[in-house]
Amino acid sequence: MTLARRLSKALIDGHAKDVDMIPHDGLPRDWSTAVTPAAVLVPVTDRREPGVILTQRPTTMRKHPGQVAFPGGRVDPGDTDAIAAALREAEEEIALPTGAVTIIGTTDLYRTITGYTITPVIGIIPPDLLFRPNSHEVEAVFEVPLSFLLDPANHLTREIDWQGEPRSYYEMHWDGRRIWGATAAMIVNLSRRLQWPV
Repeated sequence: MTLARRLSKALIDGHAKDVDMIPHDGLPRDWSTAVTPAAVLVPVTDRREPGVILTQRPTTMRKHPGQVAFPGGRVDPGDTDAIAAALREAEEEIALPTGAVTIIGTTDLYRTITGYTITPVIGIIPPDLLFRPNSHEVEAVFEVPLSFLLDPANHLTREIDWQGEPRSYYEMHWDGRRIWGATAAMIVNLSRRLQWPV
């Protein structure tokens, strides 16, 4: 069975489950305000042991400096949908050719405290592509095994004080890199939704 079929089957089977998703960045479930649509690409490498491509933001960025993220950003008026936005952003950020991505589908929306509603887009890409990071947005591109990201044993729960209230979040560590915040939460959601391995 191809990786595309395996991932498609895993997502379909996962959607049949009654699972508790993380809806947002630790805010009350009735939190509501104007939101900006955004999308990220979850690029899964087509290997015997698939991996996921992640980026690290430059430490000089004004917002989220040094954080690990999926390629992505806001949905622009010229984008036909979240999938188009995710593909465009991945091409802009790491020079991932749109034609090299086989789209599997989208998964659960995630809302951030900064007012974005993010659609994660799952796509399969060939292994060992040569990425060219946009230095203004990306400091490094790296790959993490899919099995590591989906393993609940690697999903660490942390808590901080935010605006006088305790706020919990997920983080995971891979090869000296800290994956946390919205990116970690979307990975945890995917692990709950995805029936893997198939």
